This record gives sequence, C-alpha cells and structure tokens, in this order.
Amino acid sequence: MSNATDLIIIGGGPGGYHAAIHAAKAGMKVALIEQAHLGGTCLNVGCIPTKTLAHTAELMHHMQQSSKVGIECASPTVNLQQVMAHKNEVIEQLREGIASLMAASKVEVIQGEVHFADDHTVEVNGNTITAPFIIIATGSVPKMLPLEQADAQMLIDSTDILSITTLPQHLCIVGAGVIGMELACIFHSFGCQVTVIEYLKECLPALDSDIAKRLRKVLEKRGIQFVMQAAVKSVTNGSVIYERKGKEELLTADKVLMAVGRAANTAPLHLEHTSITHSNKGIATNDYMQTNVEGVYAIGDVNGRQMLAHAASAQAEVAVHHILTKWQHTETSTSSAPLLEVMPAAIFTYPEAACVGLTEESCKAAGIDHGCCKAFHRANGKALSMNETEGMVKIIYNKTTGELLGCHAFGAHSADMVQEVAALICRHTTVSELASIIHIHPTIGEMVQDAAKSS
Repeated sequence: MSNATDLIIIGGGPGGYHAAIHAAKAGMKVALIEQAHLGGTCLNVGCIPTKTLAHTAELMHHMQQSSKVGIECASPTVNLQQVMAHKNEVIEQLREGIASLMAASKVEVIQGEVHFADDHTVEVNGNTITAPFIIIATGSVPKMLPLEQADAQMLIDSTDILSITTLPQHLCIVGAGVIGMELACIFHSFGCQVTVIEYLKECLPALDSDIAKRLRKVLEKRGIQFVMQAAVKSVTNGSVIYERKGKEELLTADKVLMAVGRAANTAPLHLEHTSITHSNKGIATNDYMQTNVEGVYAIGDVNGRQMLAHAASAQAEVAVHHILTKWQHTETSTSSAPLLEVMPAAIFTYPEAACVGLTEESCKAAGIDHGCCKAFHRANGKALSMNETEGMVKIIYNKTTGELLGCHAFGAHSADMVQEVAALICRHTTVSELASIIHIHPTIGEMVQDAAKSS
C-alpha cells in the first residue's frame, strides 16, 4: 500500500517541526515522521536538558558565593535525582507543546523508523509514502574517537551524561568545544573534579581566541583543569592515557565523556537507495537547502552547514519558501537565496559566552583591514552590583567602511549583547552608528556602546 502526500518531513526537531508548521499553514498536506520524540536532539538530548542543568549549576554557584553579597547559606548540596526529574519535566512539557502545535496545524505525525525506498518514496512501519517534496531533518549523533583501548564502563557520550544517576568523583571530558565546556561547568558546580583534554591549542574554536583564552583562564581559577594540545589514546582500567608533546601521560577518572563533536545522522536513511549526494560531513545542499535531487531538501545538522537549533529553524523557512514557489507555481528566475551567514551562537558555560560574525583571526586570514574595540564587565556598574565582574565584549569592524563584522563576548548577558550586534550586522551598521545608539543605564548591555565609543 502506498500513500501520497504533498510533503514528507523526516525528523521532528527544530528544523522539521518548524518546516511542518510553515508548509501546513500554506495549505500543503504534510507528513512528519519521527523515530523517537518530537523536538529532536535540541529538546531531548541537547539544548534544553543541558541548559536546564546549567541553570541549576548556576544557582549552585551563586549560593556558594552568596556570602559576598550578604546572604549566608549552609553548604548547598545537589540532589541529582531531583535535578534530573526537573530536567525531565521541562522536556515533557515542551514535547507536549510541539505535539499540540502539530495537531493545530493539521500535520500528520507518524512515529517509526523510516528509510528511503527511492528518491521520492520512504518506508515507515511497513508502509510506503510518496511525495514530490521531501525535507530531510534527521539531525546528528555524537562522534566517538577511535581509541586503542576503550572501556565501555568508563566511556559515555553527551546523551548518556544527561541521564546519569550517580555523580562521578572525577569526570574527564575529551573535547573543549561547546558541549564539553558546558558540561564541564555543570558537573564542576555539582561537585565533581573535572579535567578537560583538548587536541587543539585553545578551547571553543568558533570564538575569537582572545575571548576563548580569557574564559578558559576564569574556569581554571575556579578549579576546572585543562590539558591542551593533547591526543587521547586509550581509556581503560580507570585511566585515561593521552599524548602531549611526544610524551604519553596518564590521569585517573571514574567516567570519560566523549565530547568531540557531532556527525550528520544519515545512516538510518539508507541513502544508497537514492541519488542524493552525501558524505561523512552530511548531505550536500545549495543555499536553498536543495539536494542534487529535484524536490528533496536537507536542513539542520544533517547537512553539516551549521549545527545549531536556530540555524535549523532558519533553514526550514528557506527550504519551505523555496518549495512553496514550486508547489504554487510562483517561481521566478530573479529570486535570490536568503543570507544565513550572520548566525549568532551562545555557549552556556558559567560565565556564558557568545559570538557572531568574524574573529580577528579570520579577518587576518582574509586580509581584511579591521579594527577591534573592547569593554570589560569590571568597569560596568550593573555587572559590579551583580558580582559578575569576570568578562568582556569585543567588537570587530572594517576599518575602511566602519561596518560591524563580528562580536565575541564572555561574562554575564553575553548572549544578549551578541544578539544586539548580530541584528546590527544584518543592517550593515557602522561602529560609529552603534556608538550613537543610546543604551539603558544601568545595564550590562551598555558595554556594547562603551566598546563602540572606544573605537
């Protein structure tokens, strides 16, 4: 038996469910197929659970430091069972919200394992479904390093750790990217000894190195240990063996978290049954999220372009808009692809960090005559009143035109400051124009204007 619909969406994460709502509102008959839970990686094993734990960890840190501002607290302790229960409640509430949105939008939600039978046909739960348009939004899965020895009892990934039932005494985290750094801060605040091993020279490569280094130094002062420029060789018998500067070294740990990135989740799709071009980096797409097969699109982590939930949602709108021009026969030869280059991102360490646009390193590599200006939390009245003195914001601009090129920050409210600059970059605002925009006093956001004024 074969069923036909207008649009098949494979994957119910931020990209998939936003695409479904957008297409259904335009009148398309939409089938959304999800193997596990609505919400995808972000809601179930990514953004939402980690940020829920990060909030708990931040509360713990504030309680530990509260005597400085006049509040005496007994030594706070972590009830891990209740922490995880709260995290699960948040996830369940948001899952229910997405299910309600799907029902209200008249999107048919099908739960089951799905794979391609051919370019425009999928098989799910023993049935086949065909459609002229298909959006692949299957997200990503955690990467694992190939190790000489790997103790399965010690090794966990970023999904496993979000349901951990006992806090390890010593947690070793392999990888100082976003996932590794966020979880390092969380579990250190929960009372674990944390060591982060990173292959690169500096943590958080998407950040301007000036910001990344300063953030790492703050975390080191707090007690998180970092081993940089080291390659993990094996994990066995309670030990982690790594190589640094040509020498093997060893540390002991209860658990080892692999946080070395994520890979496009294409294996379950059986793309070998199709003509879709793909690699281990993901499914190849153009700026409209089209694959090489007419009518088939790929959005979010699975295309490997930008592994961010809000990037998936933005790409969903691009893809559905392009589909609708074909479905409604309104396509014109003059249509242009929307710009997705200005993509802000936040890292919810404590203190948090955020970035958008170019770094100083990328400007130098591209030969751009650039300038940079900074402002520091320690000189901001609101930050001082909040006891949030660690941090800075750095704005990068084109010296010739004055146009804003990037913003990188760490410290309280970094995400808010970077979001403001992201909006201004989209409007081609100059650093002098930013300096003239009146900001509310007293706020940490004033730092953006203060930095611009120092250019």
